Amino acid sequence: MTTFRTFVRVENVETQVFDWGKLQWLSEPRVTGADHMATGIVTLAPGKGHAKHNHPGCAEILFILQGKGEQIVFSEEGEQKKTVTPGDLVYLKPGEFHSTYNIGEGDMEILAVYQYAGPEAALRADPGCTVLPPSAQ
Repeated sequence: MTTFRTFVRVENVETQVFDWGKLQWLSEPRVTGADHMATGIVTLAPGKGHAKHNHPGCAEILFILQGKGEQIVFSEEGEQKKTVTPGDLVYLKPGEFHSTYNIGEGDMEILAVYQYAGPEAALRADPGCTVLPPSAQ
């Protein structure tokens, strides 16, 4: 039987490690039992970022916690590019293509919120992903 958590600390969840940084999902079906949202911390290493991608049928919110980045959104109005820093929020419509790059000197941390759970599970299955259990962090 799976026990879902109500109170979650970042050091108590798995870490998905990629060549560009890491993801730590604080709320997703496997952690809290949530199926209508997924929330995690994205850490981008200096000079690294996510290539252009989207999440079909799923809106996303990015809230910048630390660092300095370049956010690119590919919308119906065309490409929008903006420098983002702590306190900035980016809303991405369902299926909207986007990319984020760390242009600062230190790590960039982002709180990512998916409208629906699911995209985080696809990242776990990515061949470039190494999953570290909570005790290995």
